[in-house]
Amino acid sequence: MTWSRALKDAARSGLTIERTKLTPLIAIRGSVGVALVIGLCLWRGDPTLAVSSAFGAFSSGIVTFQRSMRPRPVLALAVAGALAVSTFLGYLAAAHLLAFMLLLAGWTFLAGMAWAIGPVAGLAGTQTVAIMLVTVTLPTSVLGALQHAALIFFGGLVQATLIVVFPVRPWGVQRDALADALAAEADYARRLRQDPVAPFDPAPLMDARIASAVTPRQARRRPVQLHGPRGLAERVRPVLASLADPVVGAPLEGPERDRARDLLGAAGTVLDAVAHAVRHARPVRLPPEAMAVLEVPATGPMLHGAARRSAYRLISLLADAVELTDEPVEATRPTTEGERGHLLRPSVPRLVPVALRALHREARWSSHVLRHALRVAAVAVAGYLLGTVLPFGHGYWAPLASVMVMRPDFAQTYSRGVARFIGTLVGVGVAGGLMALAHPGLYVSAALAVVCVALMYLLMRTGFSVTSACVAAYVVFLLGIAGAGWQQTVQERVVLTLVGGLLAMLSYALFPAWETPRLRDGLADWLAANGHYALAVFDLYATPAERRPRQIRDALLDSRAARAAWEESEARAEKEPVRHRGLSRASAKAAGAALATMGRVTMILEVHLPERDADASPGATAFAFELRASLEEATEAVRERGEVNWSELRAVWERWDAEDESRGVALRAADLLVDALDDLAEALSREPAEADGAPGDEAPGTAHDTARGGADGTERNGGG
Repeated sequence: MTWSRALKDAARSGLTIERTKLTPLIAIRGSVGVALVIGLCLWRGDPTLAVSSAFGAFSSGIVTFQRSMRPRPVLALAVAGALAVSTFLGYLAAAHLLAFMLLLAGWTFLAGMAWAIGPVAGLAGTQTVAIMLVTVTLPTSVLGALQHAALIFFGGLVQATLIVVFPVRPWGVQRDALADALAAEADYARRLRQDPVAPFDPAPLMDARIASAVTPRQARRRPVQLHGPRGLAERVRPVLASLADPVVGAPLEGPERDRARDLLGAAGTVLDAVAHAVRHARPVRLPPEAMAVLEVPATGPMLHGAARRSAYRLISLLADAVELTDEPVEATRPTTEGERGHLLRPSVPRLVPVALRALHREARWSSHVLRHALRVAAVAVAGYLLGTVLPFGHGYWAPLASVMVMRPDFAQTYSRGVARFIGTLVGVGVAGGLMALAHPGLYVSAALAVVCVALMYLLMRTGFSVTSACVAAYVVFLLGIAGAGWQQTVQERVVLTLVGGLLAMLSYALFPAWETPRLRDGLADWLAANGHYALAVFDLYATPAERRPRQIRDALLDSRAARAAWEESEARAEKEPVRHRGLSRASAKAAGAALATMGRVTMILEVHLPERDADASPGATAFAFELRASLEEATEAVRERGEVNWSELRAVWERWDAEDESRGVALRAADLLVDALDDLAEALSREPAEADGAPGDEAPGTAHDTARGGADGTERNGGG
């Protein structure tokens, strides 16, 4: 992709306005928190404190809208505490330019590294830098700084209190995550009717698993409806795939295929009904037609062999899903020890070592998070110095704009930069026009600021350009409370926002962290994870008496995490003005499809695991032994652009096929597995297509980064 096309796509993405479900009650609750804090400060007669304290309630309200499974009051208090600390430290160093520059650089670097912990932590870190830049411009003493910090924390406390006193749809995030997983499986069942090998994105199941982790306090209050359906959803998906697969399940044509289609359609209907019940906290309502399909016909079973076993298991799982979901929707019960296990979410103090390990993993030169932290720290300092030199006043707006738009990847940084400038232009234009025409007083300006906050909360998920417009107008009205002239405010805001956005974009061009050179490493990680999952399953066929279900489950989760990391990496690479010299985009897509097939085949095989007392399979033993040896060589070949060869594994399968007359599920699945691996080798053997990028479309530093990508650029995104 050329630079011109990449910039055009980024601009289009930043200005896109999405249609999304609005949450007016939550928006009203958050804006009431801001109004209470501003009103209290104005009642005391101090407009400067009103401006300062409003940021605490404002930022604490923003973080509660993020897709985090943590309790919302905890998020509001944690962010408010971080904002208060950053404000106080900023005040202490504000009187000395050098000291403040060192503090700003160090604090911004830590805020940038917070993206290693997660997106919510990264956003919270960004907010702390913003509050440091804004509030230190308001004159005060050390005692006054403590008062400012206390009021900022008070704003978060107000938001947390409102969430507790006026809960809006409790457990809504968890319900939506579980319902989305069930609805995705319902859609998958319907697609399997037409395409027996249709792909399935496991992301909804991964989100549901994250949502099912609870704190000890949540474990005592979780609704009954949220206890069991996720585990059933995990077990339903491979059964659906096994029933539909033409090699392992029902034949491709004939009465058995018709029966399989009917069962898949009924499964989709039942899963949709369960998803609707979970999402809206209602009892399950099932059409009688679907229930009739899920009964064994009067003429007897129409399916045979592995397909019949899959059908019976599907009917049983769907019945359990309906029974578990059709509990009294208001009832709660404690999570049992067996249900909790590794899904017990650690408390906030216990997150400290987890966060430190995440930071340690990203403390490498090849890490895109480390490069982002260095980049944003340098830009914040440069922007602050530049804003101080420029004859506008409010020079902190330049670094503020930079910090708010910068993200660890290219596409988000550039799209947010464009959206920030256009949104600011609209916001200050509208707000400046109202200030010029109406000349609002103190309390009217405060009311208009609260209205802008309410609109931002309401429209937060529609697009960054919309929220930027609301924030820009909010700042104009908020500074109007402190007596700043609207003419100067509008001019400064537009110019300095443009300067800050240009600094952010220029920094990424000069010091990039391209994802493209890391594609082969991500592909190798996914292959290794898929291989370990397949080995865990085939080992059980080789030695049925040594059942290790936990090992298989862990391998499956690792495989999903590697797939999620690859898909995130591939999506980022597609938007970059860089090309990979050893992997074309067509080859990358074909290789990803082959590995997805490999995972699907292994998942189907897991459905038909033998019992403990079953006989060991010599063929499976030999196949697993050769797969283990070939996997290590193939993984290294993918990383180093070597030749991937599965001929030895194919030869082992052919011997197994010649010796095994039963043609069991394991043998047939092994054939599909080798076919998928051959497809992977074929995809990687293709020469990179010239159409993927012109010879001159590499960005500054690309050749250097590409060389590093082969040598030491092996760190993954960790997006799984």
